[in-house]
Amino acid sequence: MEYEIIYAPQFRRHMRWIERKYYALIQSTIAEQLRYEPTVETRNRKALRPTDFDADWEIRFGPDNRFRVFYSVDQDEVRVYVHAIGIKVSNRLLIDGQEVIL
Repeated sequence: MEYEIIYAPQFRRHMRWIERKYYALIQSTIAEQLRYEPTVETRNRKALRPTDFDADWEIRFGPDNRFRVFYSVDQDEVRVYVHAIGIKVSNRLLIDGQEVIL
């Protein structure tokens, strides 16, 4: 079953904090990882505790696994809602240029 991927309006704003050279990687990874089995846990995909931006899941990818994409899944509607993308720098997570604590 193929899931429809829907991006939150703030996702585009979050992308401004990421170098353009990674945009294709981000787009392809989101499509590859979330299109068919978004709720299957893997080494770089896991369920989350409740967060401030309604995400239930996280995927990690990119150089040194620095990118974090936070999303939720609606099984009934067969949709994935991508809420946020952040950059992991050392032990800090930056989303939209702000440090976030999960």
